[in-house]
Amino acid sequence: MSDQNPYEKLGVTEDASFDEIQDAKSRLMQQHRGDQKLLESVEAAYDAIIMDRLRMRQEGKIKVPERIRFAEKLSQATPSFSQSPVNNSPPWLQRLVDTPAPGDLLWPAVSFLLLGGVTIFYRTQDMSSMLSLVLALGVGCSIYFLNRKESQFGRAVLLTLVGLLVGVGLGSLLGGFLAPQLSPVGISPDQLATLVTFFVLWLISSFLR
Repeated sequence: MSDQNPYEKLGVTEDASFDEIQDAKSRLMQQHRGDQKLLESVEAAYDAIIMDRLRMRQEGKIKVPERIRFAEKLSQATPSFSQSPVNNSPPWLQRLVDTPAPGDLLWPAVSFLLLGGVTIFYRTQDMSSMLSLVLALGVGCSIYFLNRKESQFGRAVLLTLVGLLVGVGLGSLLGGFLAPQLSPVGISPDQLATLVTFFVLWLISSFLR
């Protein structure tokens, strides 16, 4: 990337309009909001292009819009975009927390809702084996959705295992505490623990990366 000129770094041509340049910058800033090094590279490329356009204006080759005519205005306006709540958060949190798109919320939700439905409504003599099977499917779903985001299989497995332990532990506690209330509605403590685990895995696969 270091061999690219500023226009190539922003993905625009040298005859691009100022609106196209600013749109490209905004898109890249949003796309790489968790990577400070890339953000600085985008800022530097944008500044270089603006300075190049100001030089060309001084030479009478182009007309620069009023809103970016003076460099001091640019220096005041540029940092205002990059300063966001996400970038001000700790680096470890930026690497862990994700802002999911609607599709990244929908498909995990549908998958875990289906597994939850099987957990509640599918009746068999060997419920323990059935719950183990759907729980294994839930673990597989969580690993798949996490790995799809960053293509880091080891990280996806680790986060899923943490979610599995938290979900099973929390669900077992709730199941033991709510056992008298669960019996009239036909749900066993093990079923509740499985449902709680699915909820935790959905949160992890949707909001972590």
